[in-house]
Amino acid sequence: MNTQEHQHHHHSAKHIKTSDDQVEHKNHASCCAIHQANNKGDLNVGKDAFFTCPMHPEIRQKGPGNCSKCGMALEPEQITLEVGEDHEYLSMKKRFIISAVLAIPLMIIAMGKHFIGIPDKISNILELLLATPIVIWGGWPFFKLGYQSLLNKSLNMYTLLSLGIGAAYIFSVISIILVHQFILLQKVGVYFEAAGVITTLALLGQVMELKARSYSNNAIRELLGLAPKTARIVKSDNTEVDIPLEEVAIGNLIRIRPGEKIPVDAIIIEGNSNIDESMLTGESMPVYKNIGDKVIGGTLNGNGSIIVKAERIGKETVLAQIVEMVSKAQRSKMQIQKLADLTSAYFVPIVILIAIITGLIWYIAGPEPKLAYAMVNSIAVLIIACPCALGLATPMSIMAASGKGAKLGILIKDASSLELLSKIDTIVVDKTGTLTEGKAKLTLIKSLGEYDESKLLYWAASLEQNSEHPLAAAIVNAAKEKNINLAKVENFQSITGQGIIGSIDGVAISFGNLKLFSEEVNNIEQIDKLAFEMRRDGQTVMFFGIEGKIEALFCTADPIKPSACNAIKELKQNNVNIIMLTGDNLTTALAIAKKLNINKVEAGVTPARKAEVIKDLQLQGKIVAMAGDGINDAIALAQANVGIAMGNGTDIAIESAGITLLKGDINGIIKAYKLSKATIRNIKQNLFFAFIYNILGVPIAAGILYPWLGVLLSPIFASVAMSFSSISVIINSLRLKDL
Repeated sequence: MNTQEHQHHHHSAKHIKTSDDQVEHKNHASCCAIHQANNKGDLNVGKDAFFTCPMHPEIRQKGPGNCSKCGMALEPEQITLEVGEDHEYLSMKKRFIISAVLAIPLMIIAMGKHFIGIPDKISNILELLLATPIVIWGGWPFFKLGYQSLLNKSLNMYTLLSLGIGAAYIFSVISIILVHQFILLQKVGVYFEAAGVITTLALLGQVMELKARSYSNNAIRELLGLAPKTARIVKSDNTEVDIPLEEVAIGNLIRIRPGEKIPVDAIIIEGNSNIDESMLTGESMPVYKNIGDKVIGGTLNGNGSIIVKAERIGKETVLAQIVEMVSKAQRSKMQIQKLADLTSAYFVPIVILIAIITGLIWYIAGPEPKLAYAMVNSIAVLIIACPCALGLATPMSIMAASGKGAKLGILIKDASSLELLSKIDTIVVDKTGTLTEGKAKLTLIKSLGEYDESKLLYWAASLEQNSEHPLAAAIVNAAKEKNINLAKVENFQSITGQGIIGSIDGVAISFGNLKLFSEEVNNIEQIDKLAFEMRRDGQTVMFFGIEGKIEALFCTADPIKPSACNAIKELKQNNVNIIMLTGDNLTTALAIAKKLNINKVEAGVTPARKAEVIKDLQLQGKIVAMAGDGINDAIALAQANVGIAMGNGTDIAIESAGITLLKGDINGIIKAYKLSKATIRNIKQNLFFAFIYNILGVPIAAGILYPWLGVLLSPIFASVAMSFSSISVIINSLRLKDL
């Protein structure tokens, strides 16, 4: 049946406007993880390509380099479809693996020497040999970034990390070489273990972040992959030739066969077909298109062969602009600075200042050997302030939450999504596939005469088994569920825009919309009124006739997910405002909204409009989550503070979202919301544990108790304090697994 009840799905290829239409359409960037400073990698971009900083998008230059503000490696603005090796990720992974292999024996020797009784001279040399390649080779990217932060006068976590690692390592080397200078301080510990372990953990964090960046780039590549690589051009002599997509020009005539993707935005000049626009609208119902109708590049041609004339190509197509909008939305949401980074902006200079003041005081007023006391206590300040626990505070909670989330069917893509999910006050939901099952089912057979439902279903399903219409499957499946054997149909005919006809056992049967029936049919106005009431309840209505007389109405609908009602109710109890945006018609949308008690609804929306609504809400100060499952939701998922993809959806929706619900169960939104609240509480507790040792330890390391009690912070206690703060963070983080 070629009938289309939902003509609202008919979308013309309107030119999507972005907020920066005046700016050149170059910015195909994605979220990026922290980059290795000296690595340029195989990024599939030319030397003249533009690069930008993911944290400071205003920093923009030709060719690769580093951000003048934060020292991060710049990211290419345009991601290509070809996937080359990510040398940066592979290099960082190699550094981590080798460092981890060396760090394990380093920890065993450092912790075991007190019990095994290895002489200090031997254990110190062994630790030096193991720690040196970890710190100098493994930690080289951090030292370079730390150095750049000093040059740029923009102190950050890398300043602290490089100073902490460097101080621990240099102090340890000096304490071995100049051991005779430290007799008055009695036993002096070495910090090779701390330097090596901090470096290894920091490398692990980099590997995880770089992996996240590659996922973001995949989202762009999935979008780019929607368009076919070639187009079949019809020449003036009616011969046809395949050419690369890049060579298609405006005005070219293109042949598109059944089942093929449409290469560019165009207008149909010959033929008709049902076009699957789900990549744009998210609605599974194909749209009937005829001569003069516009089609969009990347959409899928159905059962007809058509010839189209190219209207928009390259960066002007709807698909290219969707790619651009996803890129921009992704890049903008990555500018959120993490709590640890904000804190370190003040923490780093204060610690450095305290270390310098400590050294000066001990050198001027301390006992002999003044230089030794000054150096030991200055470095002790940096050691106790070393960001080991601080570095663990967020990643450990995220890792624990990710593990717990996976068991609940919740995949977490990045920390910022989890953090922001705990703060949301508004959630925008798509209808199809999110609130509903996403597949039509037969809901009602309304007999208008003498025939019972079983007989009507037998006839209708027998006729529909020959149809390619998407609603045909709902009718046929309903018959199969009731074990109804279908009959052979004779004289089957599909009438475009009306429905299907045929004969079964000599009885003439027709099934479609009202256009299929003569206006002379009795009570047609009453029947149409009845159909209208059913549509208002969110159902799609088809008319079934025998010998030209309407005998029944068949209703299909996309059923609401069983979990939807409870999920909406619980979100409201948590003071989260709910808005439904859908590409479907207003009648159906209002019917679903009424059943779920959703007050705010907007229907017939394009992907660009979804993102626009979210942006407007954000300008009002709202923190917005978006839940969707289709490619059409990709822009909105990326624009939202938190994108939530339903696992029953497309790969691109999942790639564009920060959180994915594997089971496609909307109750997962509630579970994810509660997990995010618990995780943020856990991270704040971890940061407290990380800083309390610093706050108490730094003054003692500086020697504040020495004038009254003669107490200096023993290197052994400094090591224990650092370890204990890290252990506190780890144990606290693991509590998330027991939620």
